Amino acid sequence: MQEMVQSVDRSLSILEVLSDYEEGLGITEISEKVNLHKSTVHRLLSTLIQKGYVKQDEDTNKYRLTLKLFELGSKNIGKMDIVNVVKPYLKELMKITNETVHLVVRDGNEIVYVDKVESENTIRMYSRIGKRNPLYCTAVGKAMLSYMEDEKVEQIWNQSKIERLTENTITDMGQFKEHLRLVRKNRYAVDEQENEIGIRCLGAAVLNYRGEVCGAISISGSILSFTEDKIEKFSNILIEYTDKISKELGYKK
Repeated sequence: MQEMVQSVDRSLSILEVLSDYEEGLGITEISEKVNLHKSTVHRLLSTLIQKGYVKQDEDTNKYRLTLKLFELGSKNIGKMDIVNVVKPYLKELMKITNETVHLVVRDGNEIVYVDKVESENTIRMYSRIGKRNPLYCTAVGKAMLSYMEDEKVEQIWNQSKIERLTENTITDMGQFKEHLRLVRKNRYAVDEQENEIGIRCLGAAVLNYRGEVCGAISISGSILSFTEDKIEKFSNILIEYTDKISKELGYKK
């Protein structure tokens, strides 16, 4: 077990306690909650005030957090590159499933492939980083749409060029809405040869620290290797991994 620095541990405990009290706490209350002597708490608070993490109300003498911790966290989140965060997970997913795995983001009415880890199967996916596809006929697109209100879904549908790309493509708005209800329930979407004959795909959305959809992950492969009996197993794995990614991006349920 790594050695814990006592003063740092105590300071963090004070910050954690204060985070639960928007109006602040007096030194006696803080002392009781962190189980430290008032003189120790006062010394630590003085340092936290000097560093800008805590301030003392002149009228009530209570101590409360400033926005500095939020500012530090926001800087980190702002610099976070979703591709760099997701890459290791894509590699793991490919090894587990031996199918091609993609990361996509939404751009208007389309999805854009921003990363890809190719499987070791002899049959290669016809996809590349930068390639675009419609939202309505891809598993990743439907996964992202499932988080939207019906009005937004209708708007995207009406602005899209709805084509029957294969005999399985859903081109009826009513049927599509019903399909999205199932996606919402399951937390993943299936592209059952809707975009390309011979290709089966699962997709699930990734959420950021605001709880907003910031992308989606797919597992895709030929129906020869990605057989129908693998859908349940792969969907469970996909949800597990998108949950991990969302958590790393700051999402909290």
